[in-house]
Amino acid sequence: MKNKIVKDTLALTVITLVSGLLLGLVNDITAGPIASQQAKEKEEAYKAVFADAASFETVTSGEDTDLESYLDENGFKAQNIDEVMLAKDDQGNELGYAFTVTTAEGYGGDIQFAMGVQDDGTLNGISILSISETAGLGMRATTDDFKNQFRDKNVEKFTYTKTGATSDDEIDALSGATITTNAMTNGVNAGLAAFRYEKGGSQK
Repeated sequence: MKNKIVKDTLALTVITLVSGLLLGLVNDITAGPIASQQAKEKEEAYKAVFADAASFETVTSGEDTDLESYLDENGFKAQNIDEVMLAKDDQGNELGYAFTVTTAEGYGGDIQFAMGVQDDGTLNGISILSISETAGLGMRATTDDFKNQFRDKNVEKFTYTKTGATSDDEIDALSGATITTNAMTNGVNAGLAAFRYEKGGSQK
């Protein structure tokens, strides 16, 4: 009986070790292509929001505690700037900034998108990287009709309305998806705040 228990224990140990090694191997094999695909998608998103840029130079990638503190102080505690890129033309001249923004206020969880802001503060537009909102409702945030409301606008911040936008700083809310609309609006406003920070609008 004891021998059987020992054999079973050894067998389970071997199975566990082999399974762990195989999982680790699969992870190593897939990690590279996944990271490469994510980088490609992000690069395409940056080009979509800054078509005039010939290159993008990393300003910050990952946590920037000073920037996060600045956003918190300005009411953007649910938003995070994941990456800041400096957009340049083919002569190396600075055109503005591209940002990767994550907002935690989505109905279905985090929403991540890229946005480009010209040096004069004009928002080129947004390109969504990750979203899991309700089909037919919040997912309409991915449509051009919604995204283009932010395009070619030079405002300090956006608000949304359910009665029809009447000025550049207003966008039409998604019908039946106020939470998603609010998340996107606050996310874009956080990106505009980050732009002001990078341009020296903070006491850093």
